[in-house]
Amino acid sequence: MEYFISVVKDNYTNFEGRARRKEYWMFILFAFIFSTAFGIIDGIIGLAPVGVSALFQIAIFVPSIAVGARRLHDVGKSGWWQLLYFVLIIGWIPLIIFLCQDSDIGDNEFGSSEKYPHANDDDDDFMLGEEE
Repeated sequence: MEYFISVVKDNYTNFEGRARRKEYWMFILFAFIFSTAFGIIDGIIGLAPVGVSALFQIAIFVPSIAVGARRLHDVGKSGWWQLLYFVLIIGWIPLIIFLCQDSDIGDNEFGSSEKYPHANDDDDDFMLGEEE
């Protein structure tokens, strides 16, 4: 839940930087849960299809694109790769692969890695079998 709140509250329109897999997929999970719950409530109340669920979808549209762009940045891809969503099924396959990949090790053109923060520190590295 903290990742969903972080994306909506702190990174609503943040298209820069990187987002780890956990942040992206937790956002997607909670957006799906809330959307389903609001859809059920709309069905019970009789407000479907223009009820609370529709307002929720409009409210999280920009943050979902932003977190998707930052997730793609984390694997070294541009956020523009999200345009593949418009190519039905064939475009979704590479996007799912990109979104499921592990973070790039170290820094890339979009920023430093939170998962591997010391990957570019070569000063203190030594090989196996070498004495320190």
